[in-house]
Amino acid sequence: MDKLTEVLKYKFGYDSFREGQKEIIEQVIAGQDVVAILPTGMGKSLLYQLPGYLMEGSIVIVSPLLSLMQDQVEQLKILGEKRVVAINSFLSFEQKEKVFRNLSSYKFIFTSPEMLQNDRFNHALSAIRIAYIVADEAHCISQWGFDFRPDYLRIAKWLQQFRQTNVLALTATATSKVVEDIKTTLLMREPFEYIHSLDRPAIAYEAVEVKDAKEKLAWIIGRVTSTNGPGILYTQSRKKTEMYAHELQKRGIRVAYYHAKMEQDDRILVQQQFQQGQLEWICATNAFGMGIHKDNIRQIIHDHIPTSIASYMQEVGRAARDGAQSIASLLFTATDVEQAFYVAMQDFPEEADIRLAYESNDISLQLPETTTRILDYWKEELKEQETIQLFQTIKQKKWAEILSLYTMLQNEVCIREQLLHYFDEELTNRPKYCCSKCSLPLQEILVERKQRSEQKEEMNWKIKLDELLLS
Repeated sequence: MDKLTEVLKYKFGYDSFREGQKEIIEQVIAGQDVVAILPTGMGKSLLYQLPGYLMEGSIVIVSPLLSLMQDQVEQLKILGEKRVVAINSFLSFEQKEKVFRNLSSYKFIFTSPEMLQNDRFNHALSAIRIAYIVADEAHCISQWGFDFRPDYLRIAKWLQQFRQTNVLALTATATSKVVEDIKTTLLMREPFEYIHSLDRPAIAYEAVEVKDAKEKLAWIIGRVTSTNGPGILYTQSRKKTEMYAHELQKRGIRVAYYHAKMEQDDRILVQQQFQQGQLEWICATNAFGMGIHKDNIRQIIHDHIPTSIASYMQEVGRAARDGAQSIASLLFTATDVEQAFYVAMQDFPEEADIRLAYESNDISLQLPETTTRILDYWKEELKEQETIQLFQTIKQKKWAEILSLYTMLQNEVCIREQLLHYFDEELTNRPKYCCSKCSLPLQEILVERKQRSEQKEEMNWKIKLDELLLS
């Protein structure tokens, strides 16, 4: 047994690596920059955790969400790792100062792009040995950096201080353009690239055109109440998450809603209840999903056209991590295209906003917080006319992307084939249950799912009965 497999067995309890894992880990240990694209459920966390036990120094993991950080910290603690910390807004000033003073005692240091701009944190980091740096969910650099979190783009300047070590970028989906954004922002030097097929044969794709919101609601209620979960219902509106949850609760479904305006403790509770099986369905905005360790999600439903194909693939990819048959259903109307574009653009600055930003030193009272944050960054990087041109280009690309997804749903070409083509991949093996354009005998899939649920319930009762008889 080689050293890597030995650590895999001793620390993580696995006998063998999944496809691609060992090659990536070997490159990280060798000091090589790495871009690794693996679908959800392929064990991306192992790729940054295992090398840490074979190298000196701390690992800095840049993560996009507080809930994701907390979940990753808890997963490591379950494995017996105590030298782990998440440095974020959950910590008080006193707690942060204590962590900073003892930073070298932590093996795994999770933080956000925003915290990388903290001088006190950087001073503490400069005093310790860093084994390597990890950009988790690295697609956010391209997908969010230009949209509403410019601190993702500031990572490039931050890395200039700590570029003596290598960088590992991990994500589930990325086009060639996104990969280039990742490599540029992370200052990568001829990185090793591992790109796994994005095809998920166990997920069937269903596109359903409806007349209006009333028909959408009726369809959703019918599907959720007549089939088994677990499942996630994605919507763009916080009010709709609550409305859907209320309607389904009235019909006896174990469901809760989730959106970004909820208290953090409430969000964590809902996430835990879903992961532990106490809830069968979640009605959520796209704030829900990253870091969800739930292998048996059977259904993903969208009541809208997502703002990008990459976002859609990220969200449906949360189903079927256990490899069992699942289905991703997308409901849409012709007017959803304009709504998707509005949602995508709502925080983007208009030309008048940009001119105001360049004329004024303080625009925080005149423009929304997100818009202000975006313009504060670009004022440092570009001239006024260049910024205007940049956002005109971004808007055109956003519109084209939304229209591409709408076209995929409307035409008669295989959905799976089109999704893979978007990521420069060809469909080589069409699964039995492919998509609503090919072959999708819904009753057959749903009956199979119901039978599995009944078999599982019967097995659980047998176990409970055996326990009672033996006690």
